[in-house]
Parts: sequence; structure tokens; C-alpha cells
Amino acid sequence: MIKTISFAVIHMGVAFTVGYVMTGDIAVGGALALVEPMCNTVAYYFHEKVWNRIKDKTTAVNPDQIIHA
Repeated sequence: MIKTISFAVIHMGVAFTVGYVMTGDIAVGGALALVEPMCNTVAYYFHEKVWNRIKDKTTAVNPDQIIHA
């Protein structure tokens, strides 16, 4: 859990820095630091769902390939 929290802090810091450097506005940097990680978390959730479906399809056993003893 500590690793997850530290990554979240780094992620927010990067988002803030990029927003601030690009605009020179602390408020924009702060907004990006909050909004971008939340959007990224939602996107990651759906990304994982898609990859799990792909993985399930590629690892599924074809019933015609089952050898009956």
C-alpha cells in the first residue's frame, strides 16, 4: 500500500509540474494534479478489462482440441 501511495504522490506531482510549466498558473497545475490522475485511474480500469478479455480469448481451450481418454 505504501508503494501505491508513493506512486500516487509522484503522479500528482508530475501532473502539477507539467500543468504549471506549460501555463505558469498554479491553479491550473493544481487542477491537473487532481483531475488527470483520476481520469487516468478510470482509463486504466477499462484498459485492464479489455486486456483481460483478450487474454481470456487467447487462453481459452477450443472444445474440438480436447483429447478424450
